[in-house]
Amino acid sequence: MMNSLVQQAARKNRARLIPFMLMLYVLAFLDRANIGFAKESYQLDTGLSNEAYALGAGIFFVVYALFGVPANLMMRRFGARSWIGGTTLLWGFLSAAMAFADTEAKFLLVRTLLGAAEAGFFPGMIYLTSQWFPQQQRASVMGLFYMGAPLALTFGSPLSGALLEMHGFLGHPGWFWMFMIEGLMAVAAGVFTFAWLDNSPAEARFLSREEKAALQQQLESEEQQKTTARLRDALRHGRVWHLALIYMTIQIAVYGLIFFLPSQVAALLGTRVGFVASVVAAIPWIAALFGTWLIPRYADRSGERRLIAAATLLAAAAGIGVSGLVTPVLAIVALSVAAIGFIAVQPVFWTMPTQLLSGSALAAGIGFVNLFGAAGGFLAPLIRVKAESLFNSGSAGLLVLAAIAALGALMIFGLNSDSRVALASQTKH
Repeated sequence: MMNSLVQQAARKNRARLIPFMLMLYVLAFLDRANIGFAKESYQLDTGLSNEAYALGAGIFFVVYALFGVPANLMMRRFGARSWIGGTTLLWGFLSAAMAFADTEAKFLLVRTLLGAAEAGFFPGMIYLTSQWFPQQQRASVMGLFYMGAPLALTFGSPLSGALLEMHGFLGHPGWFWMFMIEGLMAVAAGVFTFAWLDNSPAEARFLSREEKAALQQQLESEEQQKTTARLRDALRHGRVWHLALIYMTIQIAVYGLIFFLPSQVAALLGTRVGFVASVVAAIPWIAALFGTWLIPRYADRSGERRLIAAATLLAAAAGIGVSGLVTPVLAIVALSVAAIGFIAVQPVFWTMPTQLLSGSALAAGIGFVNLFGAAGGFLAPLIRVKAESLFNSGSAGLLVLAAIAALGALMIFGLNSDSRVALASQTKH
């Protein structure tokens, strides 16, 4: 049980950090996924092929994957404020530069650089959570943080759609204004980071001396109970690889749907991607907001993460598969179930590596698991396009994505025996 000072410090941390983390995640998610809203008009104006679009959507994740581990270690070394603030500025400028990517070569170059700039953000946020919040609260904290994805797509969908309607303003296409304005919003957030974020609880300007000491003692006590603290051991630990493969299946489901959702919804409505289609496309993300609020909180209260995570991902698989086989109204319902599932499973999932690892091993382990997730993000659009082409069916891609998500759910079920045995055997020594 946490004492009252730890609980008080945690409440202050939530009030200070979660809205900030949420804001950054909204902007990060919007900047990496807004290409989905621009897809049709951008391809029409630039002559970009479907294959080049899929490659550009995915290449972001290749570079993102390669830089994830070193970026997290760099944040641990140089401090959260400088690293997160600097990288947010950089990715904001690069996202705005997409406005000038009017050829295939420029498109691929900017997407590559954007992947490198964003590489440290998400694993850095996971690591930051482990440094500021006790283990008992992390699923609900991560649940609040993960609300950034559905928030970005709930409010970002109409925003992106409205910006696309600026087509012709000052002689520029709508996608120019969408990339430019949303990128500059991230630049402003990077400047704000330097003023708002503290590097660690020990440096927190908003905690009392007693709160800092109590929280630090609680976190150090939890660190001593973890089984792996060395970087080398983390990458040799079988459960770390198991978690990495699970996260890859989750991200294949996520990005296999997100990059194509605006055009999928527009096709259901029989219209083009614009403001109306983007408002309807926001419906699944509104549903995901409620799911991401409730499911991780329930996981924290019950203490059962494995079964809840597996069932949630299985629901996502069912929603993805059904969405391509039913009427438009039922398809929106199915997409809402899918969005709840693959967004809400992730904060529950991320409590698992933080229970196992500590120190530099935690920083690198998170980056390593995220590397596999980035690989999933790269593969997702390629898998969907290839399946649709191979079977000459739009629903084929969705069914393949559903099968991969279901495999991930089975792998989560398989965590039971190996994780408990590993923890038990190492704590006896």
